[in-house]
Amino acid sequence: MITPYNVLRHELIGLQAKIAQAKHKPYEKIVGTITGESRNTITIKQKGVEKKIPKESITLELTFDEKTRVSVDGKLLLARPEDRIKKKIKIKFS
Repeated sequence: MITPYNVLRHELIGLQAKIAQAKHKPYEKIVGTITGESRNTITIKQKGVEKKIPKESITLELTFDEKTRVSVDGKLLLARPEDRIKKKIKIKFS
């Protein structure tokens, strides 16, 4: 089961996502479902249109269910999905 504590070690495809912060301001309006992921980009489907966004320049807000949301710095996601889920990453919560 995916939780805020283990989100970096799970598949992100299918999760609801919102770009909370971005270096390129038009990205901040993107809200939708994650449909794809590569080493450096994440693809979000918004109103039937798929948009590729570079991971290193964004902060994602992921929604697991109606109550559970977590913000993730895109730099922590930089890796191929199959490699990222094998990494051990220490997370600090504030």
